[in-house]
Amino acid sequence: MKSEKNIFIAFILNLLFAIVELIGGFVTNSISIVSDSVHDFGDALSIGMAFFLEKKSNKKPDTKYTYGYLRYSLLSALLTSVILLVGAIFVIINAVPRLVNPTEVNHTGMIILGILGVCVNLIAAARTSHSHNLNEKAINLHLIEDVLGWVAVLAGSVVIKFTGLYIIDPILSIGITIYILYHVYRNIKEVFEVLLEKAPSDVDVDKLTHELNELEEIKDVHHMHIWTMDNIHHYITLHAVLDEENKDIEHAKYEIREVLEKYNLTHSTIEIEYNKCEHDGCEISHIEGEYEHHHHHHHH
Repeated sequence: MKSEKNIFIAFILNLLFAIVELIGGFVTNSISIVSDSVHDFGDALSIGMAFFLEKKSNKKPDTKYTYGYLRYSLLSALLTSVILLVGAIFVIINAVPRLVNPTEVNHTGMIILGILGVCVNLIAAARTSHSHNLNEKAINLHLIEDVLGWVAVLAGSVVIKFTGLYIIDPILSIGITIYILYHVYRNIKEVFEVLLEKAPSDVDVDKLTHELNELEEIKDVHHMHIWTMDNIHHYITLHAVLDEENKDIEHAKYEIREVLEKYNLTHSTIEIEYNKCEHDGCEISHIEGEYEHHHHHHHH
């Protein structure tokens, strides 16, 4: 697979580069370069995980994992986040004392590393920029972020060279770290929302309910449950009440599925009922009270 090869190359390059950068950070005594290397390590890791777990999560559903292996991709997000967290804490512990008494950095070395960093990442970003593969798109965003991180480092080191303000180094470093932590927070939040079965953010449940209730053949929709495997693949189950006269179940289901498709709900389980829902507690457990009365209308 071409995209797999690309992802693997991107992973190896990023990893090697992050290592070079880490060493460079210690050699030039620059904490901002070290923090940027943590950022790049995180990106390399998430690319690597995407690569290895892509294979795992693409496995077809089987008797052990009836929904398939999509949620394995959440593991990679969690692992990467934890590793980034550790890196970020390490950087902060080292950067804060430098705010108090800035240490000298080798700005010329920083500038050289910075130019190198911008170039390498630009080339890598250009390589994945025209891809339609979701994973590669994500990687491309990472690489563009890396370019920006490097631009910041380069700009910072140029300013240090001309002003001699070494405090710029730890300030930059803390900026980059805050950025890393913000991403960690977002990743973890997303992982937990998926695990806690929150309805996927790209589905407007109220609008969907309304649209289904508008359908001619459907009197009422209830017991609607929507969840997502990995924020890309969504599942829905629902009960739909039809008129007594309306015996064409297939057509009704087709109508419902048409609406669901629009909301990216491709895996649906639809239970069809007539007039009264026989399930216990059905009347009570409506999400929307205003459809209550539909139940009691019998067409004469």
